[in-house]
Amino acid sequence: MASEDRGAIADRYALALLELAEESAALDPIAADLRALRAMIAESADLRRLLVNPVIDRGLQERAIAALAARAQFGLLVVKFLGLMARKRRLFALEGAIGAFFARLAAKRGEAVARVASARPLSESQLQAVASALHRALGRGTSVEAVVDSSLLGGLVVQVGSRMIDGSLKTKLQRLSLAMKGVG
Repeated sequence: MASEDRGAIADRYALALLELAEESAALDPIAADLRALRAMIAESADLRRLLVNPVIDRGLQERAIAALAARAQFGLLVVKFLGLMARKRRLFALEGAIGAFFARLAAKRGEAVARVASARPLSESQLQAVASALHRALGRGTSVEAVVDSSLLGGLVVQVGSRMIDGSLKTKLQRLSLAMKGVG
């Protein structure tokens, strides 16, 4: 499926979830559930395969997602959201829907959205420190979307809109390598 189609599907599901969350006055609990789900997806290659593998039986996907949601004690709206995505065979768009939900939520709250890539998952206190530093730098609230990129080796790559701050060890080593080639 084309990435444009995936993005449109993800955005439609995100918009629907955001509207339902607003109607039920549950934006923050749903956002917390989605943050936890995003962390689970980032940490589990098996879960990522379950979401994107078209060969896996629909019933198996539904049961697995229901078990995951029950074990994580997600709220009813998130459980129904995940069940619907599984029934409609749209789990491949789940990560995009989560990202689109947070982007829409940040826009609604007047916050900037920052994508922060790190070599390992950041702890909650590290995420709060990054959000606080971005808030001071940007002068407004910032919603942080953390992703793991093991190729970075260490450090962070922060992207807010079209601005990017690359403080990764990988980039620093590449710069050093280029500088050393110029010397020799």
